Amino acid sequence: MFEVFVQSVQGLIADSGFVHVQWQQLVMIGIACVLAYLAIAKGFEPLLLLPIAFGMLLTNIPNSGLFHMDLFIGNDIDYGAVLHEGGLLDILYMGVKLGVYPPLIFLGIGTMTDFGPLIANPKSFLLGAAAQLGIFFAFIGALLLGFTPEEASSIGIIGGADGPTAILVTKTLAPHLLGSIAVAAYSYMALVPVIQPPIMKALTTSKERAVKMEQLRPISRTEKIIFPIMVTLVVSFLVPDATSLVGMLMLGNLMKESGVVDRLVKTAQNELMNIITIFLGVTVGATASYDYFLTGKTLGIIVMGLLAFCVGTAGGVLFGKLMYIFSGGKVNPLIGSAGVSAVPMAARVSQKVGSETDPTNFLLMHAMGPNVAGVIGSAVAAGVLLAIYA
Repeated sequence: MFEVFVQSVQGLIADSGFVHVQWQQLVMIGIACVLAYLAIAKGFEPLLLLPIAFGMLLTNIPNSGLFHMDLFIGNDIDYGAVLHEGGLLDILYMGVKLGVYPPLIFLGIGTMTDFGPLIANPKSFLLGAAAQLGIFFAFIGALLLGFTPEEASSIGIIGGADGPTAILVTKTLAPHLLGSIAVAAYSYMALVPVIQPPIMKALTTSKERAVKMEQLRPISRTEKIIFPIMVTLVVSFLVPDATSLVGMLMLGNLMKESGVVDRLVKTAQNELMNIITIFLGVTVGATASYDYFLTGKTLGIIVMGLLAFCVGTAGGVLFGKLMYIFSGGKVNPLIGSAGVSAVPMAARVSQKVGSETDPTNFLLMHAMGPNVAGVIGSAVAAGVLLAIYA
C-alpha cells in the first residue's frame, strides 16, 4: 500500500509543471502578468488586453494541454482531430481560425457607430483612406526585413489600428504570428493618446490647429438607413474578401438606424459582444506560446507595427493639410489623424489636441467622420491583402 502511495506521489511530481517548466515559459508568464497589470492598473484596452494576457498565461503553463498551435498551422487543418484531441482553448480557437469572431465583433461595433458625420461630410472618406498609408508602408518595410508576403500583410494591417481586422488577416495568412500581432495591435490602440499628439503637433502649425470647422448638416433617418446598404453593396462588389467584415459592420448599423429591432441591437451591443470578446481575447492570447512568441520576428513586428501606426497618423494629418489648403483654410488638419480606425479614441485625441490650441474649438464630430471611415478603410485594405495572398 505504501509503495502504491509512493508511486502515485512520484507520478504526480513527474507530471507537474514544476518539473517540465522552461525558462522561456517563465518569461512569457512574466509578460502576461505585465499585460494584465497594464490592463487593470493603467486601463490599456482592458476589455481585450486582460483576456489576451490570461490566455497567454494559460498557454505557457507546462503540461496544461489547453492549446496546441501545431494543430492550426497550414492550410489543411483536421478539425476532427482538434475536436477529439484538442484542449478547451483549441476548440474555442476554431472561432478565430474559421473567421467567426472578428465579423461578430464588427456586428457589435456597427450597432454602436453613428455614420452621420461621415454622411454629412463625404470628404472624410479620403482622410480615412489616407490614414491607411501606414498599412502599405509597414507591408513594404516588413518585406525588406525578410518577412514573407503573407507575414508582411499581417504586420502591415496593424497600421489600421483595428484589432479584429488584424486578427482576421493574421489567422488566415500567418497564424504563427497571431499572438505577437494581436499584442502589438491592441497595445498601440491603447497608446493612441500617447503616440498620436506629438506627430499631430509636429506636422501642423498653431494656425492650422486653431481652425474652427462649420457645423455639420443634419442627417435624415432615410440617409442613415440607405448608407449601410449602399456601402455593403459597393465595397463587397469591389473587394469581395472584405464582405464578412464590412457586411457585419453595416448590418449592425442598419439594425441600429432602422429603429425596429431594439432587442437585437441590445443583444449585439452587450451579451453577444461580451461573449465574443472573452472568447476572442483568451484564444488569441493562447497563440502567444513561448516557441512562437519569443523569436526575432516578434521584435520586428513590434517595430514595424509602431511605424505603421505612426505613418498612418501622419498620412491622415498630411492629407488633412492638403484639404486645409484647397478648402481655403476651412478644414482643420487634426481631424485627419482620426482616420486610423481606433473608434472613438482617435477622434477624442483630435478634439483634445485642437482644444489645447483653442479651448473653444470643438472638433469631435468632425473627427468622427474620418474615424468611422477608417474602420471601413481598414476592412477594405484587409480584403485587398486577403484577395492577393490568401
